[in-house]
Amino acid sequence: MEYVSRVPRPPLDGLIDDFYYLGGAPPYARLMLPPSPSALLIVNLGEPFRIRAGADIETAEYADGCVVTMPTRAFEFGYPPGTRSVGVHFKPWGPASFLPMPAAELCDRPVTLEQVWGRPAVAELRERLAAAAGPYEMLTLLEEELMRRLRETAGLGLVRHTSSVIAAAGGALAIGDLSAAAGVSSTHLAQRFKELIGVTPKRLARTYRFTATVFAIDPAGPIDWGDLAGGAGYFDQAHFGHEFRAFTGLTPTRYVEVRRRFLREHPGHVLDGWPLPAD
Repeated sequence: MEYVSRVPRPPLDGLIDDFYYLGGAPPYARLMLPPSPSALLIVNLGEPFRIRAGADIETAEYADGCVVTMPTRAFEFGYPPGTRSVGVHFKPWGPASFLPMPAAELCDRPVTLEQVWGRPAVAELRERLAAAAGPYEMLTLLEEELMRRLRETAGLGLVRHTSSVIAAAGGALAIGDLSAAAGVSSTHLAQRFKELIGVTPKRLARTYRFTATVFAIDPAGPIDWGDLAGGAGYFDQAHFGHEFRAFTGLTPTRYVEVRRRFLREHPGHVLDGWPLPAD
């Protein structure tokens, strides 16, 4: 697969981690994406792809693309043999400046781009992207589109600052201290987080801690699960295992087995590190 990424210019860099282009044959027809402190926008330029947002939800097809606010559980992506898309990896609060609805309405419920921006606008954007000379021009066009759509968002400064504190601590901090430091009530802070991110500060902290722990795992070497759990601030190994299953549906040891399968079957692949084979 070809993967091209670039960071945005200000002021989008305060909302977005990167723009990306993805094209080619996926390593697996179905990939599982564990939750992470990130949101996603995809503009699809190829055949439709499919998303299953949790084991209790039916798989849905997305032709024009989708918006995924910060998830609380693993998603399963089903890719066509030749996928082609451009997208945005948002910071958790990033999509709020481009959405016509509160982020909480989209939590674990991906929506099509048409539902967010309307059919005519999305059709025109996809047409321009498809006619671009290559990935870099595509990313420039997408950046310009988001610059044009950027709007002021009430409460964003509070949520952005508090989220940054949570991120800096890797999620390992007392949530009750955050509202006091911000000079607002815990209820007000939770409401703002739900509106702009889709989850509470506590849930965001859990996600940051889980993600930091997973990235600390070296699937190619021996793993001391007790040390890993303790270093991440979990009460004990049982607590760590419970969190792992809640976020991925897998035990920690099963997760490593699947990661090792990816490394063995597709060494050096551009997607290695987070998506997992789901078939």
